[in-house]
Amino acid sequence: MKFTFKRGIHPDGNKQISKDVPLAEFPTPAVVSIPLSQHIGAPAALAVSVGDEVKVGSLIGKSASFVSANVFSSVSGKVTAIVKKRTAIGTKCDHVVIENDGLYEETFLSALPEITAESVKSRVAEAGIVGMGGATFPTHVKLSPRTPVDVLIINAAECEPYITCDYRLCLEKTKEIMEGVRYMMIALGVSVAYIGVEDNKPDAVRALSEIAPENVRVLSLATKYPQGAEKQLIYSVTRRVVPEGGLPADVGVVVDNVHTAFAIYEAVALNKPSYRRAMTVSGRMCERPGNYFVRNGVSYEDIAAYTGMKDGTMKVISGGPMMGFAQADLTPSTGKGTSSLLFLNDDEISDGDKPISACINCASCASHCPMRLMPMFIERAVEEEDAKKAKSLHALSCLECGCCAYVCPASRPLVQSMRRAKKLIKEKGV
Repeated sequence: MKFTFKRGIHPDGNKQISKDVPLAEFPTPAVVSIPLSQHIGAPAALAVSVGDEVKVGSLIGKSASFVSANVFSSVSGKVTAIVKKRTAIGTKCDHVVIENDGLYEETFLSALPEITAESVKSRVAEAGIVGMGGATFPTHVKLSPRTPVDVLIINAAECEPYITCDYRLCLEKTKEIMEGVRYMMIALGVSVAYIGVEDNKPDAVRALSEIAPENVRVLSLATKYPQGAEKQLIYSVTRRVVPEGGLPADVGVVVDNVHTAFAIYEAVALNKPSYRRAMTVSGRMCERPGNYFVRNGVSYEDIAAYTGMKDGTMKVISGGPMMGFAQADLTPSTGKGTSSLLFLNDDEISDGDKPISACINCASCASHCPMRLMPMFIERAVEEEDAKKAKSLHALSCLECGCCAYVCPASRPLVQSMRRAKKLIKEKGV
């Protein structure tokens, strides 16, 4: 069986810029500003006050609901302010500003007396672990599916261009990842797991395969975007189809990112809460591209200064170029979902290269859409403010992966149209 899905695209990966650079510790600045919303769901409730002394691993934000996540200090020092500022996705939330004393004194979680399904799920929630592929859905919720599951899929596809931090984890933290997978299997009560890696990373496939137990199969997936999208990955690996509006658990599957597996290993085996992550800094306007372990709360300005953002940078993107967010400035701080920061030049972006023109009815967007949608008709429905039509065309199923906009010869802003369609449907209550 060929491990792939139907449609999609194959953009230039640009991974050669950083893929051979080993993970290194990013030097933490004198001040960090840690957001209390680093996850899907309710922002964490403030758990410290100005003037408090904290250590690495101190709880500074407490989970506010089941779909929420604890937030921890990434440095030791003094809380100097609580400020509301913009995050990388454009929303605002409270940030805990901590003056780093440079000592990095630690206070970790208590050791688990035994490894059971409940203790692992409880530890994942306690440690504030979320999906670290970028979606940031609280992982303890995923490990508590509403219906029985029989398969765990670990997403190591890393299909977004430029990003290579998961690849480096697969090479450098192989044993730790495999142990994290074992803990996840215990939590879910499943006996079978798959790790999917795109076939442009054969050394990562080999490294994982060499130590994988019999019930964990490492698969070499076809290199294609968006191979790492949840529904596409499930189909590639199992040929199961998640129903419209459904969840992976509806077809007996849980999907989690390879970095999440590593974080679970650290939480269960080393009692570390989630306060740092691996991320890629790349792009042709970056003097020192690489892969770094970065503590939460480091400003993009500090990252740009250390890695050398060149003069004339045309666009800065947090995340990948297909689904990431362009930044208006460098004030946001890193969090659990910050997979990469890209500094791009004119040749790497399409802004201004092609003027937007009328749809030419070529159907390229439809022929490449991995969800088999008709983006050109959805866009027309949005222009007519026809929410019922947009919903009947299944706009709510859009992944916002960007395949449609990437292939459009008329340079139509199709992803924005898909987002507008979802907003229109919600506003009109259809």
